[in-house]
Amino acid sequence: MTQLLFVPGSLRAASSSRATARALIDRLPDGVEAGTADVGALPHYNADVTDDPKVAAFVDAVAAADGVVFVTPEYNYSIPGVLKNAIDWASRPAYESVFKDKPCVVVSVSGGPLGGVRAQSHLKYVLNGMLARVHPSKEILVPQANAKVEDGKLTDAAILDFADSILSDFIARLGSR
Repeated sequence: MTQLLFVPGSLRAASSSRATARALIDRLPDGVEAGTADVGALPHYNADVTDDPKVAAFVDAVAAADGVVFVTPEYNYSIPGVLKNAIDWASRPAYESVFKDKPCVVVSVSGGPLGGVRAQSHLKYVLNGMLARVHPSKEILVPQANAKVEDGKLTDAAILDFADSILSDFIARLGSR
């Protein structure tokens, strides 16, 4: 059984990031299970804190996952602070964290026409800095995302079909590790 961890970068329950994650999870093939991380439950990063149970649970979830799927909105041309905070918690010790060699794929969403491409670029840069294995593929972008959500899920068939093809390749590569 392949285990994926989806990490939405928005706290809002009705966000297009969470709607996109829900739609992608619903479309996963048999033999793939998915969990969703709650990055909003984590305290602000502080290296003096070494025993927070919520941080430990997040780090354990990343470690247990065969692959991580980030679904990030674009905030001010970059990733949300809450997502960066979660990554910072799991990035220690430097170059030896649970993200080292962890297969990751990035999906970005935005209310604008670029689909969060700047946030996606920034997130990939951060992941590369932790030695994560960012999936080599075309970018999964969801432009004008708010207009593509119904009943709490992304409904754009073309984007979902495209994302399915990228995620299928990602999952297949996980099996060949």
